[in-house]
Amino acid sequence: MSSELDSANRDNAFSSETLPAAEKLHESSIEKLDEPEVVSKDLGFLPVPRRLRYDPERPAHYGLALNAAFCFASTFVVANLYYCQPLLIQFSESFGVTYQEVSNIPTLVQAGYAIGLLFITPLGDLVRRRQLLLLLTFLTASLSIGLAITKNLIAFEILSFFVGLFSVIPQILMPLAVDLAPPHKRASALSNVLAGLLLGVLIARVLAGIVAQYVTWRVVYYIAIGVQYVVLAMLYWMLPDYPAKNTGVTYFGILYSMAKFTVTEPLLVQAILITIPASACYTSWWVTLTFLLGNAPYHYSTLVIGLFGLVGMVGVAVAPLSGRAIDKLVPWSAALVSILGFIVTFVVQTGAAGLNVAAVVIVCIGIDVFRQIQQVALTSAVLGLDARARSRLNAVFILSLFIGQVMGTAVGAEVFNSHGWRQTAALNLAWTAFTLLVLFLRGPHCKRYTWIGWEGGCELRKSRIRMGGGDGGVDVADTAQPGPPIRYDDLEGARSEVGAVGHVDGGVDGEGHAAVVEEKGVVEGDNEKSGDDTQNGMGSRGLLGGRLEKGVDEIV
Repeated sequence: MSSELDSANRDNAFSSETLPAAEKLHESSIEKLDEPEVVSKDLGFLPVPRRLRYDPERPAHYGLALNAAFCFASTFVVANLYYCQPLLIQFSESFGVTYQEVSNIPTLVQAGYAIGLLFITPLGDLVRRRQLLLLLTFLTASLSIGLAITKNLIAFEILSFFVGLFSVIPQILMPLAVDLAPPHKRASALSNVLAGLLLGVLIARVLAGIVAQYVTWRVVYYIAIGVQYVVLAMLYWMLPDYPAKNTGVTYFGILYSMAKFTVTEPLLVQAILITIPASACYTSWWVTLTFLLGNAPYHYSTLVIGLFGLVGMVGVAVAPLSGRAIDKLVPWSAALVSILGFIVTFVVQTGAAGLNVAAVVIVCIGIDVFRQIQQVALTSAVLGLDARARSRLNAVFILSLFIGQVMGTAVGAEVFNSHGWRQTAALNLAWTAFTLLVLFLRGPHCKRYTWIGWEGGCELRKSRIRMGGGDGGVDVADTAQPGPPIRYDDLEGARSEVGAVGHVDGGVDGEGHAAVVEEKGVVEGDNEKSGDDTQNGMGSRGLLGGRLEKGVDEIV
């Protein structure tokens, strides 16, 4: 019990209100429950390779190969949303229509993607994700065949909408990466998937522009078909199976819970209020950059302006490094670093973006790097709220990012055209100051349902968080010993099996007590009364105390 407790302490160090998934829960910690049925076929007919079938005794290893596979899949699926953007002139000539008519294509693709986020990604909390990902990849690859061969604009627009609808694969991969990766590598796993998304945007635009310059635009979609079927084969042979996370829950219940999260989860609301203006700053900069560089004092050509987009490769390059750094920090502190970086970046933009091209390059690099850091930090925090609702939480969070993009595009362009580049930069600075205010309204160690305030100290490094208050507190870094950590998924699974309602919300309060909070009622445990096991290695203060009353005798 001591090793379990210490390891759980180490895994929980970043938040006193989050129980992240790690290795398996030992039978000595919780009653062994019925194991999920091992599925041997995807979609009822496609055999699952034996080595990829779910085995709770031998969980999948999320190593370099899976990291690369998730990044590759994200890159070439999200590219579907951006192939069309450099090809609008060729579309107009090929279909014999006006620029205005083909301008609907990018809008339809993005609209399909937004609807897919809302109605398809939540299925990741309801069904087995392996078969869901295989089905979606097959659909996007097959629909892309229609895009390559159709000669009718209406058919092309309809197909574009459905390709966007089913291209939500990366947003299903992100929660799955969190489930599969060990707790101390979750931010790294997320950063790799997000790096794949950013790389996909760059590759799609550059590839489409270069290919269409020398051959027909249809070749772009033939290439897209090929790489998507490669992704499909790769996922089939590499993606481990994982059981459905919520049995007995309906699809409409899943959708209702998404709306409920937006009014009951303070951390999620805080992340949304930070993401919307931050995303607005990001898109405002890239939308108005064309206007800035195309006019005095620069007067750059369209080709040169387009090359500034390649600066985004810096964000891809630093993604693994930033992910490792974030893994060592409390997510709140990583978000703080990103916001302070944004402030410095937008100060440079306000002062010199319209005067010197060096300032433009600095802003391009800064806005990409700090946006990446912020999104990884906030995503890892949000997905840690509830292991059984990660797909839904991610969908709500990404929808807020879309809202910010729309706001930044509309407001940024209007301010630039009406007032100029410096006022646009000042607007970005004001939006960033607002995100800093929102961050400081809720401290890094608040309890899960605390909306505003600071509690539990302000330590920003996971390794130095003191569990419990006063002199009885113990540094996790000093007490943690190797041992099997407690798995949040299994605690949640046990809760659902024994009929408890709500979620497990365990953590240590300022008095050294821990609680297991249910939506209907609270079961509290005083660490000083939670048994001899909690005193082994931590004095009289343990990580978790209390018990679930329905069928599970004791968590610790």
